[in-house]
Amino acid sequence: MRGLTTTDAGPLLFRDVALVDGTGAASRPGTAVLTDGGRIRWIGPDEQAPDVPDHAVVHGGGRSLLPGLINAHVHLSSDAGPDLAAQVAADTVPMSTLRAATMAELTLQTGVTTVRDCGAASGIVIDLAKAIDDGLVPGPRVVAAGRVITMTGGHGHFIGREADGVDAVRRAVRAEIKEGADFIKVMATGGVLTAGVDPNNIALLPEELAVVAQEAHNSGRRVTTHAIGNAGIRNALLAGIDSIEHGMHLDDPTLELALDRGAFLVPTLLAVSRIVDAGVARGVPLWVVEKAEEQLQHSRDSFVAAVRSGMKIAAGTDAGTPFNPHEDLADELALMVSLGLSPMQAIVAATAHAAENLDVLHAVGTVEVGKRADLLLVDGDPTADITAVARVVLVAKDGVVVRDELPAPLLQPAG
Repeated sequence: MRGLTTTDAGPLLFRDVALVDGTGAASRPGTAVLTDGGRIRWIGPDEQAPDVPDHAVVHGGGRSLLPGLINAHVHLSSDAGPDLAAQVAADTVPMSTLRAATMAELTLQTGVTTVRDCGAASGIVIDLAKAIDDGLVPGPRVVAAGRVITMTGGHGHFIGREADGVDAVRRAVRAEIKEGADFIKVMATGGVLTAGVDPNNIALLPEELAVVAQEAHNSGRRVTTHAIGNAGIRNALLAGIDSIEHGMHLDDPTLELALDRGAFLVPTLLAVSRIVDAGVARGVPLWVVEKAEEQLQHSRDSFVAAVRSGMKIAAGTDAGTPFNPHEDLADELALMVSLGLSPMQAIVAATAHAAENLDVLHAVGTVEVGKRADLLLVDGDPTADITAVARVVLVAKDGVVVRDELPAPLLQPAG
């Protein structure tokens, strides 16, 4: 997986922090964490912290230290303007690439150190991920789908490969794998942001979805699906798809199926909410607003049902959709808490569960010795008040500090 290589980062010792390690375990005040070479090397009581040069010490002052957050559903090449499809149509490849790089840097500054990009035109984000890995531009590590797989004229066709029939769909998936996609994104239903399609209607057929899952899994990749209506969700689960994006019409039998299959839900609650809040007054097309208004309560009710069922939740915002900026994962977590998750469950959704869904839990998502040194220091206790995750004090990716808001500069020149 791209983005999981070692770096030349020197030692960094976080002292006197309350460690929230992403596993769901209780916060551990009075903890120290040592990173070196881009990895976490030691975790233990603050009084037993190893010696490092003074200039490499972060004095946490009792603040909370978390894993770098993960946004499991973004569109980096879109910037939350009022009409996503129009922006995609108007952008040249260079413009879209510059836009994506800008969104990536903004994302990293909020403490999100990993994202899963769920679709962009022209393979833009696959190349951006490589540029970030090579140090050409700053940003989170990116797990990228490339183009989505959709039926002719289906949802997201403007960022997708259109394919009809089992053989054509198989070729489309293999083409994305050839282009370097880290996972496959497929459209099981219509959607809100594509003209002329109904979010509740089936898109690709069960046999087409099955071949998508087969080809993705044969190549060692996971597969996720845009699925709003219940019939499309069921088709996707029966086909063996690993993750449901949006999932706005989950009923009890479908939730039982999801639990049986071990599938994740990425609810993207902010997406329709932000469209409804903005409305036509801020330039969102009327047909988009009407569809979002129709789905808003279904989205929330379905999420509540999923939480009660025990379905695994991974946090994702659908960032880049209208008035849904890339900086707002904290708002998604707060909304999830308001609808039934505990603050700790919301943290896990944005760390360990998201990492598992992206197939990167071996490297990120929890604060454990040997894992990548992606860390977020915040003011307050997010296990009691989830809004604390937005009070960012310091962000490190691969052991390199990329944002430092501590009262005194963190890294002083060595004497």
